[in-house]
Amino acid sequence: MNPHDGNPPAPNEPLPELERQNAATEPAGVPVQPLQISSSEIFGNAALVETAPYIERKVYPEDLQISWSWAHLIVFVIFGFISLVVIQGVLAFMYAPHRSMSTKQLQDYLISKPQFAIGSMLLWYAAIFFFLYVTLSLLRGHPFWSTLGWRKLSPSNPEMPKYPIVYFLAGCGLSLFVALLSASMKAPENTPIEELFKYPKTAMLFVAMAVFVAPLVEETLFRGYLYPMFARSFGVAPAIIVTGTLFGLMHGGQLGWTWSLVAILTMVGIIFTLVRARTGTVFASFLMHLGYNSLISVAAVWSTHWFTKMPPVK
Repeated sequence: MNPHDGNPPAPNEPLPELERQNAATEPAGVPVQPLQISSSEIFGNAALVETAPYIERKVYPEDLQISWSWAHLIVFVIFGFISLVVIQGVLAFMYAPHRSMSTKQLQDYLISKPQFAIGSMLLWYAAIFFFLYVTLSLLRGHPFWSTLGWRKLSPSNPEMPKYPIVYFLAGCGLSLFVALLSASMKAPENTPIEELFKYPKTAMLFVAMAVFVAPLVEETLFRGYLYPMFARSFGVAPAIIVTGTLFGLMHGGQLGWTWSLVAILTMVGIIFTLVRARTGTVFASFLMHLGYNSLISVAAVWSTHWFTKMPPVK
């Protein structure tokens, strides 16, 4: 404090912050000059701040944060189609008989060979997973499973169950509902899947694949890869419908394109995707899919006595 100051502060009044700092640095007896700040220094960039454009960036929830785009999907579809043609062509050349046969006879013969009927699907699944692993994980340094939506079952929505067994049993219940619903429908005879069940070895391997492989692959592709990209592009509700529809159409060939059965599989796909969206993890829809396929497989094995009492091969 300057002894010549006309308005000294009260004895116990603290010095202002600026004066305390200056008092510590200025020599004794030198008057402290107040800091002068012009209004132009404070508001000089106001126009720049006000006119700067505001860019709004949409923040997606964790389960919709992906690293791929539509361009990646186009390349993925092309790769999937070419790899399927190549794999089936190579296996058909290896296992087809070297004699003249009609197209129907060749199809029946190849279906009777598990090496072709099941082996081609397993090799195709492996090729697809290899493509996704290289392009989404290896080249980008991201963890493979979590990148594709596989997370622990801890749904942020309190209305969703937290126990895995609940989703598995729900899938079993859904399969019972579908069985009752499709029982009243007249299914066509000799659909591709019925033709496959005429050969016990092929049928048993198909059932094993339906339980241990198909839920893992299909949930990773539909609910892990396709759904989050559709949700970011179209919204959650349209993405659920689109993903479920594609799921039903994928099974159309096995059902002989019976549209009533395709519609039921589409409904199942929509339910699986809805569970994925509500829980935020592919693991929940996988458990439902696993329960759904497991009960259907057990019923098929039980009703046919391990595929030993099947309709005769025509």
